[in-house]
Amino acid sequence: MSKPTKQQAAEVLWQTATQSTPFDFCPVRTTLNVLGGKWKLLILSYLLQGTRRYGELRRLTPEVTEKMLIQKLRELEQDGIVLRTIYQQVPPKVEYTLTERGQRIRPLLETMATWGLDYLQREGCTVPLSVLSSQLASMPQ
Repeated sequence: MSKPTKQQAAEVLWQTATQSTPFDFCPVRTTLNVLGGKWKLLILSYLLQGTRRYGELRRLTPEVTEKMLIQKLRELEQDGIVLRTIYQQVPPKVEYTLTERGQRIRPLLETMATWGLDYLQREGCTVPLSVLSSQLASMPQ
């Protein structure tokens, strides 16, 4: 049996608690439990562009270790954000796609991408315009 995600652990705690504190049911805490961490939002931004195979995600995020990528994908799957499809073939083929609930993250990520681009375009930033343009073109529609 796999280890529960932060959100799953929080939900068990809520169900067994006799008294709740104002922090127990904080929606921001829930969002951070499900989407927080260093890599999940980056992974989700690539999945917003469409279904991806594991190897594609690995190439798109070279700074993430293989173990960490697998762990984060499993957590997203357990929380109902990502759907993992395994094809019985040789070589094995595994695809990841956003669930309906995962698709609802689109406005959040679009806002974050817009903010990031605006920040990069601030006065004194040395990022070439061609790099910013390519990033704008690859933003989820």
